[in-house]
Amino acid sequence: MQTPTATAVSSTRRYPVPALSSSDAGLTQLTRHLASLLSGLGLFLMVFTLMPFQGAVEVDPNAGNDGNIVNQIGYLVLGVVYLSAMLLVVDRRVLARLISPAWVAVFAIAYFSCLQSYDPAASARGLTLSLIAMIMVAGVLVLPRSEQDFVHAGANAILLIVLIDYAALIVAPDLAIHSADGGEPWHAGFWRGHLLHKNVSAPVFSILCVFGIYCARSGATLRGWAIALLSFNFVLHTGSKTTIGFLPIAIALVLAGRALRSPGLMIAAHIAMSVMIFGLTLGTIYSDALLAATRAIIDDATFTGRDDIWKFASASIADHPWFGQGYSSFWLSPVIMGLEANFEASWDVRGIVTGHNSYLDAALMFGLPGGILMTLLLFVKPLFDYIRAARRPQGGAFADFCVMVVIFMTYNAMLESFFLNRADPMWLLTALAVFGLGLAGRMGLRSEQ
Repeated sequence: MQTPTATAVSSTRRYPVPALSSSDAGLTQLTRHLASLLSGLGLFLMVFTLMPFQGAVEVDPNAGNDGNIVNQIGYLVLGVVYLSAMLLVVDRRVLARLISPAWVAVFAIAYFSCLQSYDPAASARGLTLSLIAMIMVAGVLVLPRSEQDFVHAGANAILLIVLIDYAALIVAPDLAIHSADGGEPWHAGFWRGHLLHKNVSAPVFSILCVFGIYCARSGATLRGWAIALLSFNFVLHTGSKTTIGFLPIAIALVLAGRALRSPGLMIAAHIAMSVMIFGLTLGTIYSDALLAATRAIIDDATFTGRDDIWKFASASIADHPWFGQGYSSFWLSPVIMGLEANFEASWDVRGIVTGHNSYLDAALMFGLPGGILMTLLLFVKPLFDYIRAARRPQGGAFADFCVMVVIFMTYNAMLESFFLNRADPMWLLTALAVFGLGLAGRMGLRSEQ
């Protein structure tokens, strides 16, 4: 992606460019290629994770992110590498603007919540991993010298991941496909690829499909369509019906808004869709009418038993409504783990790690004020950034990609939890889109020098 600089803000300013010797020009090209390589590598690691193909796991798909020494050391090293690279390569004016007030507020809320945790030190360590991973997210976006560098590096990285996963379906199906073994035999035959669970693979490969569309629109046509089509086919084989429904809605909304040249109309339609999906998912635990409407549309109005988890989580918010229970603290706290089993519920809440709804978990972790503000900063503010970015002549395809991800994950958050979830690919890709829209909205994209 093109790194924004002062030249993006004012096209009338010009800076003298000294003549370069052949050795200087060669060094500049080498630096450019290395920066692009680091950007592609970062995107690859965000999606592929540091611990791919772990095979059969516990019921909860997020269990592999908790206190893992490989992630802790690995992302610490990556954070140092990408921070050093940005300090060496990226314009200082760009670096100064990477730290936005919105992201400062997000992590300030989260770190304050750690004080409410039953184990504040453990919560702070987990949150710090999320913060370090954000350094790599920023590096992926600002290290490439131009948008074309970003597109080609990203297309190569993502196509490689998709091909690896398809190869694994053939050579290691026990690792890439759910089996009847373990706690969820009903998922047998569903694809999960290199990730822990189909509920993670479905949204991640949906985002890869969106990224493929972006690449196809931005110069990497063949690779882009290969990524988009192969990723969409992968999503179909995950068996995630809600994800399969959300993905085309997000794509259609943004492309229709672009065709009509009306980002405001697109956002209005997205907000209406969000309200409807909220009513048909979380709203079913509060309203019998919404429950009846959901039953009329889909076969399983419980969303594989999530409604029991949501009822328990919703009732628990009242215990600490203002400051919450602390970051990543509630579900594994001694209080929850010490409860007696509820044999009438579809799920045993002891040890499930998340509430399978990002908005409920945000209210549980950060309190109602903090949870609402977190949602506004991550899912509402980027819509205004998109409107600002859409006014600029450059970077339309990139802004469309980012807002597609934000819209899609707004819907997916009704069924899965991922806010600030350490090295979870769902969170990192969402953060990439939110971060990208912030940069595009504030500074635009830089023409290739």
